[in-house]
Amino acid sequence: MKRNAMTSQGAERLRAEVKKLKSIDRPAVIKAIAEARAHGDLSENAEYHAAREQQGFIEGRINEIEFRLGHNEIIDVSKLPRNGKVMFGVTVDLVSEDGGTQVTYQIVGDDEADIRQGLIAITSPIARALIGKEEGEVVDVQAPGGVRVYEIVAIRYE
Repeated sequence: MKRNAMTSQGAERLRAEVKKLKSIDRPAVIKAIAEARAHGDLSENAEYHAAREQQGFIEGRINEIEFRLGHNEIIDVSKLPRNGKVMFGVTVDLVSEDGGTQVTYQIVGDDEADIRQGLIAITSPIARALIGKEEGEVVDVQAPGGVRVYEIVAIRYE
């Protein structure tokens, strides 16, 4: 099985989520199930069925995260060679050539990508276009809405 890359920060976020699920969410749903059981007939008890559904979600999420943590290669970005090129884990500041809009992205593994937080997957079109490039270079990115042109303003190893 191919191991995907993940930043150490992404792994830490997942570990924190598992800790919360196990120490807060799981005990709360177990308590809710016990309270719902105390109300009697379970066949028509909506609170019981909702709590059981929530329990299934929590257990599934714990299993999924633990699988990801066990099957991803965790990379400490701070230990990567600082060669001035865009690579996995770096943070890149870009300026669009069409309107001067500035955006910042960190290139991360598929399992931790979240565009709202500026985390883009290494397999995304923009990351693939940026890999290996240096500050000052202009990059054409094939996006769903057409080609976008960006200049690489800064590369940071955070």
